[in-house]
Amino acid sequence: MIRLSSMRSRLLVGILVPVGLLIAANAHRLYEDALKAIDTAYDRTLLASAKTIGEQLDVHGTREAPHLVSEVPYAALEAFEADNRSRMFYRVTGFQGEWVSGFDDLPAWHGKLPDRGAYAALVDFYDDVYQGEAVRVAVLKQPVSGEAGLGVATIQVAETLEIRRTLARQVLVSTLWRQAALLAVIAIVVWGVVLFATWPVRELSRSIGARADDDLSPIPMPGVPAELAPLVVAINEAWHRQAGLFAHQQRFVRDTSHQLRTPLAVLKAQVQSARRGDLPLTQAIDEIGATVDGATALANQMLALAKVEQLRQQGDPPRLDLAETVREVALDLAPLIADAELDFELFTDAAPVRGHAWALRELVRNLLHNALRHCPRGGRLEVRVTRGAGADGGVELRIADSGPGIAAALRPRLGQPFAAGAGGGSGLGLAICREIVGSLGGTLALDNREQDGVIAGLDAVVRLPAAPSSDPISP
Repeated sequence: MIRLSSMRSRLLVGILVPVGLLIAANAHRLYEDALKAIDTAYDRTLLASAKTIGEQLDVHGTREAPHLVSEVPYAALEAFEADNRSRMFYRVTGFQGEWVSGFDDLPAWHGKLPDRGAYAALVDFYDDVYQGEAVRVAVLKQPVSGEAGLGVATIQVAETLEIRRTLARQVLVSTLWRQAALLAVIAIVVWGVVLFATWPVRELSRSIGARADDDLSPIPMPGVPAELAPLVVAINEAWHRQAGLFAHQQRFVRDTSHQLRTPLAVLKAQVQSARRGDLPLTQAIDEIGATVDGATALANQMLALAKVEQLRQQGDPPRLDLAETVREVALDLAPLIADAELDFELFTDAAPVRGHAWALRELVRNLLHNALRHCPRGGRLEVRVTRGAGADGGVELRIADSGPGIAAALRPRLGQPFAAGAGGGSGLGLAICREIVGSLGGTLALDNREQDGVIAGLDAVVRLPAAPSSDPISP
C-alpha cells in the first residue's frame, strides 16, 4: 500500500489525478470529434466520386424495357484516393435493383435517405465492413435519362478508413503532447508553491528541534502565518500544561526529599539507640512505630497531593452525589467521633457535582480529620451539605467545629504545603484540600466563628459548581 509521505505528494496527487482524468475524457471526446470532422471532409470526396460515376451512366434498350449501362473504369476513382493507405470501391445498381457495374460483392444498400441531408443531393453516408475491413460508404440516388427512358440509379462508393484514423490519431497525439506539457507545468508549479508555502512550517520545525529538552517557553506569535496560528497556539497550550506538570514533579521530588529526610534520620537514630540499649525495648519499639506511622502518613499525603494533579489532567470527571460521599466518610470516621465524645450532627441534601470519587472522599476526609484534631473532647461538630436555590445554584459543604480557630499569624501561610498549625501534622491536609477544590472549579474558605467577641470554632466551607441535572449520577 502506497503511503503519501508529504503535503507536496498529497497535493500533487489531489490535483494531477483529477486533471489527468479530465484530460483522458477530453482526449476521448477530442478523438471522436476529430473523426467526425474528418468524416465530414472526406465524405465530400465520396460524394464527388459518386457524382463522377453518375455522369458516366446511360440508359439503353427500349422504352418498354430500359436498362442502365455503366462504363466506369476503376482508374476514374484513383483521382479521389488520398494516398496509397486508402482504397476505394464502388457499385452501381440498376433501376430494378440489379447489379450493373463495380464490385458485385459490395453489400447492397437497404437504408433510407435522410429527411434533411447536409448536401443538395439524394445521398446517405454510413459505416460498413467490406472484405474484413471497416469502410465508409456514400450512397447516391442518381436520376439517369436517355433515349430509351429514365430511372434512378443507386451508386455506392466505399473507402477504407486508414487515412481517416491516421489523421485523427495525429490530432490526438498532438493534443496529448500539449496536455502532457500542461500537466508537467502544473506539477512544477504545485511543487514550487508548496515548497514556498511550507517554508514557515519547516522553520517552525527547526526552531522546535533546536530547543533544549527542558525549554517549554511559548513560541512567539508575531510573524507566525495565520494558517499556522492555531497550531502554534495549541503547541503553546500543550507546553504550558507540560510546564505545570514538570514544575509539579520537581516540587514533589524536592518536597519529598526534604520532608522524608527528617523522619528517616529520626528513625535511624531511634534504631541505633535501641541497639545500644539506651531505652527499654518496649519504649524504643513504640517510638520507632510512631515515627514509621508519621512517615507513612506523610508519604501517603504527598502521594495524594501528586494524584490530584494527575486527576486534573484527565478531562471531564463523572457526576457524583457529594452528600452520599460525605455520609460514607462520616460512617468511616464514626469510631473516632465516638471516641472523642463529640456532639455530632449531619445534615445532607442531594448535591450532584462533577468530580472523581477518590478526590471527593479525600477532600471530605481531610477536612473532617482536621476538625477532629482541633475539636476538644466533648465538643460540637456539625456537617452540612446543601444546594443553592435555582438551576444554577452551587453546592456547599460546611464543616463547623468548636475548636480554637485559626491564629492570625498562621492565616497568611494557611493551605501552603508543610505549613502545620498548633495541632501538629504535616501541614499537607489543607494543601490537598485546596488543590482538589481548585481542580473542581470551587472555593475553600476557613473562617473563625465568633460568639460574643470570642472565637467559638472554625467553619470550613467548600463551594462547588452543581452538575447539570441532565447528567446521570455515576455509581
